[in-house]
Amino acid sequence: MAKTSTGADIGVYGLGTMGSALALNFASQGFDVAVSNREANWIADFVKEAGPLADRLKGNADLAFFVQSISRPRSILFMIPSGAPMDAMIKLITPLLEEGDTLIDGGNADFNATRRRSAAFDGTGMHFVGMGVSGGEQGARHGPSMMVGGSDHSWTQLRPMVEAIAAKFEGEPCVDHLGPDGAGHFVKTVHNGIEYADMQMIAEIYGVKRDAGKQSAAEIGALFESWSSGPLSSYLIEVSAAALQSVDVKTGLPVVDVILDQAGQKGTGRWTLIEALRMGQSANTIEAAVGARGWSSEKAIRVMAEPLLEAGALAAQVPDDADLEHALLAGRILAHAQGFRVLAAASEEFDWSLDMARISEIWRAGCIIRSALLDDFAKAFRGELPGGHLVLAPEIRKMLGASIPGLRRVVAASVSLGVAVPALSASLAWYDSMRRGRGTANLIQAQRDFFGAHGFERVDASGKHHGDWNAL
Repeated sequence: MAKTSTGADIGVYGLGTMGSALALNFASQGFDVAVSNREANWIADFVKEAGPLADRLKGNADLAFFVQSISRPRSILFMIPSGAPMDAMIKLITPLLEEGDTLIDGGNADFNATRRRSAAFDGTGMHFVGMGVSGGEQGARHGPSMMVGGSDHSWTQLRPMVEAIAAKFEGEPCVDHLGPDGAGHFVKTVHNGIEYADMQMIAEIYGVKRDAGKQSAAEIGALFESWSSGPLSSYLIEVSAAALQSVDVKTGLPVVDVILDQAGQKGTGRWTLIEALRMGQSANTIEAAVGARGWSSEKAIRVMAEPLLEAGALAAQVPDDADLEHALLAGRILAHAQGFRVLAAASEEFDWSLDMARISEIWRAGCIIRSALLDDFAKAFRGELPGGHLVLAPEIRKMLGASIPGLRRVVAASVSLGVAVPALSASLAWYDSMRRGRGTANLIQAQRDFFGAHGFERVDASGKHHGDWNAL
């Protein structure tokens, strides 16, 4: 639908860190942006501080005037807390909208809520989009990765603007329309689950070097920096290297040494797990990362337990740097593979037709998990892929073949030395489970039939069977 009135190209409601950065990004790309905010006093200050971009910003505290200042059909991006605040804003703004208008939720929303809201807009002539935005404040301002769900109408309307502000990988915008209703928010949720795993595994390598290798933060940071140009090249490795080599002005100590070892979380990692379990998928590396954040919150208990619980450590060599590099590479591949399997399961369940290669591509720049590996994954998804599993692609198998021995040595040494590596251990357990044609669930089925008569399938006959349990 062509624009039928003059006014701002897009509206942005919510001038917190991400909303203000995105509004400035749109303005810097030549778009006129209407802006508003619940705290009205923020608006004038934001426009004033925009400097030369102020002429492209139209601030309005009144919701009706804000809507009227946007050209029809309208695109209105909300960057506000998910949940009840979003529902409240939909209720307030919907009476002010017209046919063809689109509301966009750019927050970290539960995709189930996005599907519900999208369904509520069906038949109204208006549209609702769930758009995952990754890259933090700097990404939002200078080029995020964006995962868009919603109608074709909304994508046609949004596409020129979001492609203009998106991060670019070799000139290609890191944004795409991934499917209807909650597809964009679900892909962003799984992105965040992989992010949890990646961060945790990097932290585990740090822990091995610190606690078993007795190395300083700066020494470990220098090692990470040396990895930033190899197969582990990624934003999170760069961030970790810089953080470990930063010095606290107040104490002169490494900044990480004055930070309390308790990690927060906003829930997207848990959402990934909840949906994976609901769909019968294993995401145990992500689960280990979420669990580790939970354990970190029990600081007082851990301090109490340290002198009371024996390590029972065994003699072992501290893993060398080459093995640590290989362990992290293997773990990262396996965590992504789990995430993509969750995406595939959701795509089938919700009829989204998610393109895994394209998702890999839009994650190559702008987002938090951007890494050199994502280009390899995109190529793998476009090539031979037995069973649809990333780990079975020829080039990925080759990479794993070279890195799994290092992961084994790191996990074995860490266990022997009493250094916890939950996510790395989980990734190896998943790999070993997946590579065995015959597992051990036959005994579990025997147990279930023995005590509950649940029945089982036989290898030599179809149908449901029961055992003659005469051993007792």
